[in-house]
Amino acid sequence: MDKKKKIIVWTAAAIVVVAGCFLLTGKKGGGKVSLETAKVSRSSITNVVTATGTVEPVTEVDVGTQVSGIIDKLYADYNDVVKAGQLIAEMDKVNLEAELRSATAQLASSKTEYEYQQKNYARSKVLHEKQLISDYDYETATYNYEKAKATYEQNQAAMVKVRRNLEYATITSPIDGVVINKVVEEGQTVAAGFETPTLFTIAADLTQMQVIADVDEADIGGVADGQRVSFTVDAYPNDVFEGTVKQVRLGDSSESSSGTSASSSSSTVVTYEVVITADNPELKLKPRLTANVTIYTLERPDILVVPNKAFRFIPEVPLLERLGLSVVNPETEASDGKRLVWLKQDSQLTPKLVEVGTSDTNVTEIISGLSDGDEVALALTEELPVMEAPQAERSPFMPGPPGGNKKDEKK
Repeated sequence: MDKKKKIIVWTAAAIVVVAGCFLLTGKKGGGKVSLETAKVSRSSITNVVTATGTVEPVTEVDVGTQVSGIIDKLYADYNDVVKAGQLIAEMDKVNLEAELRSATAQLASSKTEYEYQQKNYARSKVLHEKQLISDYDYETATYNYEKAKATYEQNQAAMVKVRRNLEYATITSPIDGVVINKVVEEGQTVAAGFETPTLFTIAADLTQMQVIADVDEADIGGVADGQRVSFTVDAYPNDVFEGTVKQVRLGDSSESSSGTSASSSSSTVVTYEVVITADNPELKLKPRLTANVTIYTLERPDILVVPNKAFRFIPEVPLLERLGLSVVNPETEASDGKRLVWLKQDSQLTPKLVEVGTSDTNVTEIISGLSDGDEVALALTEELPVMEAPQAERSPFMPGPPGGNKKDEKK
């Protein structure tokens, strides 16, 4: 074996020796044990659901017209306060008044014809009973009478329709409220075809508003009528508005008041509409504002609680003994629907079975088994030991670092 190969073999052997010395003779630092505890105290448990929604008036009416024509006069504009029955618009009545006169003439003509045929029928009936006219003449008189009667009744109905259309040309407010939208201008033509065209939108009372919030399907199970709600709007970022859940709309095919489905879905998300009442005495909340909603699905104030970590604690006797603590009945387990915690009293850990109530992500309510001020164990930790490698002697056959022999060369 030449000199180069011997160097490689001895180098590998030296590495193995150093690693073995490190594992066998390394100094082990003493692990430090600590016990984390917490006091049983009184607090509040709150669970919330967050969502976004839109501020809407509680009562909102679209005012339209059932007749086609030209808008002649407008008597209301944006933000005007109107009363029920107040005139807010008029349509051009020339054509409607002409239709009324035509219908009146037709009604008068049919009435005259009806009265004549009625008298003729009465005479024919008497003569027929005395067999002074033939059956044909009597049947003809009867036919003419019935036809005239039907025509007269038909014209009476047409007269009612024409008069009502003329009344529709005078548009009044159906409720007390505020005009929040105006769709038409004077001189504009509206066509009442398959649907009624909207002229105005009137909100009944802007001091009482509501928020229509879209709640995710994963959260809707905890939302119920009467729950407290707080929300903010971007227009007033420093103000927090209060409200109450009024209605949780079912996710069927029915239409909501806004004209959309009570539930909406996309390829990935299903949401449900939740109606929230909100007082608006200062009129800060305006229709169509976006609201960031917080629904309080659970509120339990001033109750006895412990951290949830207390229920996951497992006493490790050897480690606790290093802290000078003894464990009473370390094999105790939870039973009878109760939860197990470990109560620290002086130098002892004692198992306690407790009855629990509501819970959130951090704490759980204690119904019975513990008192205010009791100290419970949460977690037991031990620091990992520190391994220190010893200084190993360098093999004479291992090559030295670059430049290591320069000093000897100088000598």
